[in-house]
Amino acid sequence: MDTPVDLTARNFPSAEEEAQAVTPPALYGGPESSYRLAFTDTDFLLQPELRPVRMQLELLKPEMVQQAQGVRSTVVIFGSARIPPREVADARLADASAAGDAAAVRRAEMQVSMSRFYEEARRFASLVTERSRRMARPIYVCTGGGPGIMEAGNRGAHEIGGKSIGLNIVLPHEQQPNPYITPELCFQFHYFALRKMHFLMRSVALVCFPGGFGTLDELFEAMTLMQTGKCRRRPILMFGREFWTRLIDFDLLIETGMISPGDEKLFRFVETADEAWDVLAEDYGLDEADENPA
Repeated sequence: MDTPVDLTARNFPSAEEEAQAVTPPALYGGPESSYRLAFTDTDFLLQPELRPVRMQLELLKPEMVQQAQGVRSTVVIFGSARIPPREVADARLADASAAGDAAAVRRAEMQVSMSRFYEEARRFASLVTERSRRMARPIYVCTGGGPGIMEAGNRGAHEIGGKSIGLNIVLPHEQQPNPYITPELCFQFHYFALRKMHFLMRSVALVCFPGGFGTLDELFEAMTLMQTGKCRRRPILMFGREFWTRLIDFDLLIETGMISPGDEKLFRFVETADEAWDVLAEDYGLDEADENPA
């Protein structure tokens, strides 16, 4: 008796099957040949006219992978790539002191002071991962995938056995992903705009530590989208009131009419990981959230 035909069998071979099966004739196997399937032809895909296709791929790949990994809700951690862990900052200060370089000592002392934010980011990521892991919809830490505060976020999740996401960007100077990102959730982007879109697509909160131009870009784009109603409002927590109020005069923006009274309520200042978690827990009722059955 013949084997029954599977009703769900494909009617056509998949693109993957055909890509693997095609062997170009010798005459058309050279690099100058156009015989290759279009979707396997890297030279074709990298042409300027194919930019819309490449942008669509950068939208779809992280979206599809995160769906497959069950990532539905994230807390995004922004912050400087230049803030080191405390032990690194202490070592730099010791080296500068030994060398007798007064300017280097001042810089190293500032790094020691700022390193507290690395430790708070690390602890906050651990809190988010640990306290949400048994919820019906766990919350995953998402960072820009680099060093500094980004590393601290991925590290905090990794150290307690949790998954975390890294959205790296190709830069003129080499940026390696930090070693604490879950490998299947470590992405690389060419387009800043697509990367920032993915920061917001699944986020239930944005947590912003001290940083420079990149951090400010990410923070203000998110606040602009919320202020203008282009995306739903969600908690924006800014670590370090002293840093942020020295950097940005929010009162001046209100006094001069550059923002409306009430726009300053788009964000809140926090100082510690526990304080930040308490804000999220209160806003979302996380302490009362349904957990998965044991």
